[in-house]
Amino acid sequence: MATVAQSSKKSPKAPNVDLYTWKGVNKRGDQVSGEIRAQSVNEAKALLRNQGVIPSGVKKKPKPLLNLGGGITPMDIAIITRQIATMLGAGVPLVQSFEMIGKGHEKEKMRELIASIKNELAAGLPLAECLRQHPRYFDALYCDLIGAGEQSGSLDTIYGRVATYKEKAEALKSKIKKALFYPAAVVVVAIIVTAILLIKVVPTFKEIFEGFGAQLPAFTIMVINMSEFMQEYWWLMLGVVVALGYAYKEALIRSKKVKDRNDLMILKLPIIGGILHKAAVARFARTLSTTFASGVPLISALESAAGASGNAFYRDAILTIRREVETGMQMNIAMRMTNAFPDMVVQMVAIGEESGAVDDMLAKIANVYEQQVDDAVDALTSLLEPLIMVVLGTLVGGLIIAMYLPIFSMGSVV
Repeated sequence: MATVAQSSKKSPKAPNVDLYTWKGVNKRGDQVSGEIRAQSVNEAKALLRNQGVIPSGVKKKPKPLLNLGGGITPMDIAIITRQIATMLGAGVPLVQSFEMIGKGHEKEKMRELIASIKNELAAGLPLAECLRQHPRYFDALYCDLIGAGEQSGSLDTIYGRVATYKEKAEALKSKIKKALFYPAAVVVVAIIVTAILLIKVVPTFKEIFEGFGAQLPAFTIMVINMSEFMQEYWWLMLGVVVALGYAYKEALIRSKKVKDRNDLMILKLPIIGGILHKAAVARFARTLSTTFASGVPLISALESAAGASGNAFYRDAILTIRREVETGMQMNIAMRMTNAFPDMVVQMVAIGEESGAVDDMLAKIANVYEQQVDDAVDALTSLLEPLIMVVLGTLVGGLIIAMYLPIFSMGSVV
């Protein structure tokens, strides 16, 4: 009862620390200036005096209207997780670790988040409970692992595993984004170049052709008609593209069925689909290895892996495995029944189950597939660089040929 009462106690609000610019004179009589963080002007002056500076002017630094890059990213969470793991491994107390990391962080929002967690810790809340107060930055898997570490008394070891998991997960996510970026870049660049040529360049040739008074080739007429349509209805085409993009995004957010179908469709894409398959297997193995090694029961670990899979096909497959394992079936047999995992993965899991080292085997699977994703992304990048040149060359060359065909025709007649 005491624990429940304590956890329901409202944690104190993190102090509002602002950035101040100052000018003053140091002990040697030199004019100096700089910036300092404090809760008020008076505190800033007191801190300066403690540093041997007599302040002549202190004022609050205005915040920028556009706070670009100031938000908290998953990589920021991965970095502070590694920092906390390092400090705990060195024997630094938990509250002091958060205090030291918070003071040295460059992002204001990150300092506020760390200060809030530190204050909740100082009030007596367990760390996992403190982290659950910020679900936007710490998901259920993260909090569950930290909770398991607190209960087992091995928080430093668990934090190290969580840090490794977050680092690997963010590295994998970065590779996937890189793989998807290049095809999107090819399409966008091709559309922009074509639109510029049709709107700005083709009309100039059209004025020249009007003075010829001769029959234009069919290809040239088609390009001119496209140019006229673009000049007149470009705003409509842009509006349709924006509306379709917004509707697609909203459908993914609001409809589970649409999102699931989208996940299945992406997995069937050539080249990209293969990379996403490997990434999903790597994510499954890494998540299950980390949770299982941290002392989380297999059933709960499979549930966490399903939530972290990032794809509806693999989420459903992992939940099927969970149901079968819950009835007493071996995990490797349940994995084989789903037809979602390669034979090598199933065989390695079977070996791990027989030897009693499932977590180690899953970690090896994750390492293998993360390396395969890395190699596939590098190969895709090398393949798409010349492809971009071919696509742009074809578009630009086609338009140039269409514009010069009438000139070539006149030359042959002459």
